Amino acid sequence: MLAFNIEHARSTVLTTLLLCSSLVAVAISSHAKAAGNPDDVGSYNDLIVLFENFVAWRDTPPPVDGIIDYSIDAVARRRIEMQRFQQHLSNIGITRWDRPQEVDYLAVRAQFDEQDFLLNIAKPWSRDPGFYVDKMLYLAFTELPLKGQDREIFQARLRAIPKLVEDAKNNLIEVPAEFADLATFNLTTSDGVGYGYPYREIPPKGVIGWYEDLLIHAGQQTALRTEISTALASIREFHKWLVRNRTKMTASAGVGKKAFDWFLKHALLLPYTSDQVITVTQRELERTWAAYTLERHKNRDLPELELSDSREEYLSRIAETDKLVREWLIEEEFISIPDFIPTDWRKMGFNVPWLERPEGPNFWEQIQYRDPSPDHLHAVIPGHRFDERYALQNTHPIRQHIRDGVRHQGWGVYLEEAPLQLGLFDDLPRTRELIYIFGIFRAARTVGDVFMQRNEWSIDETINYWIESTPYLDQNVAQVDAELYLRRNITTFGAYTISSLNMALNYTIGHIQIKKLLADVKKQLGDAFILKDFHDEFLTKSRIPISLIRYEMTGKDDEVQVLRDRTLLSELEF
Repeated sequence: MLAFNIEHARSTVLTTLLLCSSLVAVAISSHAKAAGNPDDVGSYNDLIVLFENFVAWRDTPPPVDGIIDYSIDAVARRRIEMQRFQQHLSNIGITRWDRPQEVDYLAVRAQFDEQDFLLNIAKPWSRDPGFYVDKMLYLAFTELPLKGQDREIFQARLRAIPKLVEDAKNNLIEVPAEFADLATFNLTTSDGVGYGYPYREIPPKGVIGWYEDLLIHAGQQTALRTEISTALASIREFHKWLVRNRTKMTASAGVGKKAFDWFLKHALLLPYTSDQVITVTQRELERTWAAYTLERHKNRDLPELELSDSREEYLSRIAETDKLVREWLIEEEFISIPDFIPTDWRKMGFNVPWLERPEGPNFWEQIQYRDPSPDHLHAVIPGHRFDERYALQNTHPIRQHIRDGVRHQGWGVYLEEAPLQLGLFDDLPRTRELIYIFGIFRAARTVGDVFMQRNEWSIDETINYWIESTPYLDQNVAQVDAELYLRRNITTFGAYTISSLNMALNYTIGHIQIKKLLADVKKQLGDAFILKDFHDEFLTKSRIPISLIRYEMTGKDDEVQVLRDRTLLSELEF
């Protein structure tokens, strides 16, 4: 059996160095195996064991103080260990496997390639000061007072902030100017959006402001106040260090076209190059703008939707929306609602909180405070929260650990426009306009996402394009999203966990892929096609890439045939 020994993967530096010579030989022969696999070597169970060991290695929990070693030597060891996972995978033969097993193999391969991309291209620990700023920020959101073990963990992480700052100074050796500017901004300035932040009537000014706020909430706890003050002093020093060294930070912010195209094909398993993504997305932007224009004309004599004028009214609208959506899902036979989905909307939650801003509602609030339907479909039922609870029921040894971002967000966007086309908003014509505005922003974001990653647009150019393209869009939301998709498109949790959930192209491209799958299944089944069965089956395939779901559901291998042709990241010349 090809089981991978986790303890051996965490070997000493000496052992790791001894492996290097053999890995050179592996690299020379790996290209021949990259596009295919040997026959009848290994088994499906070997794949399961290999992936389980990879997940345990990838998701190693951080120490209590939260400080993970991202030094040059530590990352070098991870790269060597990742090469060994890749070699084990290439030694498994799949030519006689059935279709679902081949899908699992390709899904695992994509996870491995995604990790390679993190270690060798994205490298946030050496490129992005915000990688460290984020860790500082989230700790400051801790609600005080704390007792017992919670307080001990919090204090350990506070005491580790000076080391985090020193690690950042040592590790940040290839920083783009835009990343440095974003980090200094976030250290000293409120982002103006604050979703996921604790509520403060006057938002603190950046990370430094949040630690000053933390001091206030520490009350008279002298020891805690001292530790917060020490952490705050280190964070202020980090800000000064960034300002002093800003002129030396000249790397490119995006990963570049060649690396980005590799990522789309190998890590996301998309059947599109970045050029093709731009083409189909610009068409989608034009389509949604045209639909919005016609809808506005049709509704020209109707009153505009009014914003909710209080938290109570907003929550009431959410409750009404949830009732409307659930009843419609059943009546329209759109999707099954399993017993594990709570019937109380409050247990499912919602995305956009009620906030009263001096400058007025931002983009998301402009939509949701008028009618919560767009984001309720996308993010609650039958969108993300519904999808998450569905995924919790999944016990598949491989698929339960995979959460593809294109599948995740594409499903959410599909659930905005599909109900509109099926008549959910026939009696709410102004709500139809809001659905199209969401679609416009998603398409515009994809265009900006690609051009930023290919180093063809700056953040400011992208923000200006988005604001010009999207009704209601404000500067704060545009800037937060530009930062999200440029520098947080690859995010890390645990030790080296990677997730491509935060890519702007996920939304529109995933939507397009699901629509293509819908058409394929309908053409195959003809009059036997049942929409509810289609949606139910789609969810049972879990959250693997849509190209793989399409292959498994239809047998069409035109996309998978291209994806089988693999080039290892190490073989690219930059």
